[in-house]
Amino acid sequence: MRWIRKNLVVIAGLLTLAYMILPNLVVMAFSFNKPKGRFNYSWQEFSLDAWKDPCGVADMCESLSLSLQLAAWATLGAVVLGTMIAFALVRYRFRARGAINSLIFLPMAMPEVVMAASLLTLFLNMGIELGFWTVLIAHIMFCLSFVVTAVKARVMSMDPRLEEAARDLYAGPAQTFLRVTLPIAAPGIAAGALLAFALSFDDFIITNFNAGSTVTFPMFVWGSAQRGTPVQINVIGTAMFILAVLMVAAGQIITNRRKKTATA
Repeated sequence: MRWIRKNLVVIAGLLTLAYMILPNLVVMAFSFNKPKGRFNYSWQEFSLDAWKDPCGVADMCESLSLSLQLAAWATLGAVVLGTMIAFALVRYRFRARGAINSLIFLPMAMPEVVMAASLLTLFLNMGIELGFWTVLIAHIMFCLSFVVTAVKARVMSMDPRLEEAARDLYAGPAQTFLRVTLPIAAPGIAAGALLAFALSFDDFIITNFNAGSTVTFPMFVWGSAQRGTPVQINVIGTAMFILAVLMVAAGQIITNRRKKTATA
């Protein structure tokens, strides 16, 4: 009992982590399944057929490619705009700054269905045809708040004396920003970018309202679930999960190496 009380926080953290990872492990296991019917909900037989032909389902890889394109462009737009907004909110004083700070959190607190309906109304009133561009605009809008929050937290923790030292060494504004400010803010920008990419790729509600005839991967999965879930969906989910884990592990290894180099 003494050992349990001493390591209670660690045990609770490991149990929570296992609870969060369990659905991913189930998806991974069923990517090797060979169901006898249309639904891949019960284990039947081990097979590598889905892994050998991940694009064997019609239109699935097209929807996946579209989702990746949307996520990439939405991430780029949200990171550029969000980084500039974060620096402006932290470094400058202007009218309505407090109101803008509060409004930044509104998309994160607002139910997605409300934002989806509002954006749909806006696009229809402006006479904009629903499709790729309306989905992209919607994704940038709801990803923006998450990027601003991540970058803003990083910028607020920056030591201004580092930039002052760069200016004392005759570095210009551009050199100071590129060689001092941007590298220090990079972890926050990277965190915001990863979060924006994941949110954009995964979104269904806002996309479904504003997509028109455009079909993204989450919309394809939802439509397929009505007729029977193909195993290839589990294959794509497993591949995305493994890729995310590898990216996090690579980032942690790079961070640890930099710490060792700095302390050496």
